[in-house]
Amino acid sequence: MEINVDDTVMPGDSLGNVASLKKEGKNEKEVVILGPGLRREGEAVLVCKAGILRKREPAVYYVDSYQKRYVPSRGENVVGIVTQKSGDIYKVDIGGSEQATLSYLAFEGATKKNRPDIQIGDVVYAKLLVANKDMEPELVCVDSQGKENDLGVLSSDGMMFTCSLSLVRKLLNPECPLFRLLGRNQAYELAAGLNGRIWIKAPSVKETIAVANAILAAEYTVPSEMQKLCNKIEKILILIS
Repeated sequence: MEINVDDTVMPGDSLGNVASLKKEGKNEKEVVILGPGLRREGEAVLVCKAGILRKREPAVYYVDSYQKRYVPSRGENVVGIVTQKSGDIYKVDIGGSEQATLSYLAFEGATKKNRPDIQIGDVVYAKLLVANKDMEPELVCVDSQGKENDLGVLSSDGMMFTCSLSLVRKLLNPECPLFRLLGRNQAYELAAGLNGRIWIKAPSVKETIAVANAILAAEYTVPSEMQKLCNKIEKILILIS
């Protein structure tokens, strides 16, 4: 039976149609990127967790499932907490089964003489460079061009909270209007990690908490109702100001 996008899948299902995708009008195969919940075995693409098959253009496939434990995946941006320093390596809690490592050289412009000022307890926004079951996760705070590009140590003036992994994926979907709607009348900075952690900084504590509540409420709000959610948050802020 052929499995299509938005179908429910179970562990062990084979996605033959994904493995053999071809570019439109060409005979060559399309480069398919497999996200969480999928793995390759030879020429086959197999499902390794239950959920709904999703696709992000141009050809990124993943299984959307409700889970609490984060499983690191290479290339994902995460929000982590520095827990210890061991020589030139920092240990960072990213919510996985084991802590990730972060080198002091994994920052833009970092050298042996010019080291980043990182303390235990700092919150960092980083990208997973290495993530597989046989190796310890490794983080970097630069993109493929060696630039910071919004990665790095986050301000201690902000607030970090956790949410479900499915909510983060929903919020980071380009079709989700929440961040755009909130930004019309509310100033804030935000870093959303695919590990279910979100960091927010707004002009005041009340505004920070209001934005966080709006984000958490969005888990059970359809896109068409998010404007009402934002209006409600704005009214609350006016009442308490």
